[in-house]
Amino acid sequence: MESSMTELAKYRFETSQEDLYDEKLMFENGRYKNSLNRGYYAIFHAIRAVNALDGFDSSKHSGVIAHFNQEYVKSGVFPKEVSKLIKEASENREKADYLDFFIASKDEAKKQITRAEKVIEYIGDYLKGKGVLE
Repeated sequence: MESSMTELAKYRFETSQEDLYDEKLMFENGRYKNSLNRGYYAIFHAIRAVNALDGFDSSKHSGVIAHFNQEYVKSGVFPKEVSKLIKEASENREKADYLDFFIASKDEAKKQITRAEKVIEYIGDYLKGKGVLE
């Protein structure tokens, strides 16, 4: 594996961990809409970390997710649950970011944290197995 792709994957995974930290901070401060957004981006950057190992990226979120699902979920590298978690996180982020008068609940924000933690755990384990993370 090229070291530049490994470094990019590591950097993107670190970004996902920062987003997860920010998600929890927003949650603790009652900023549930912002928490939903950061949870999605924690997942998104983790997905991009895996895709970097293929040398793949896309300017569209849908392209990043489609590649990950095709190459890693449908092939059985990750369980189908991961695809479901990504979809739910994406839908919540879109509501939080684009719907006027949307009020995010504490319960939904807490679920988003759980989603992000699960996906990041799966991806972190995968990246450790690939020698990207220690």
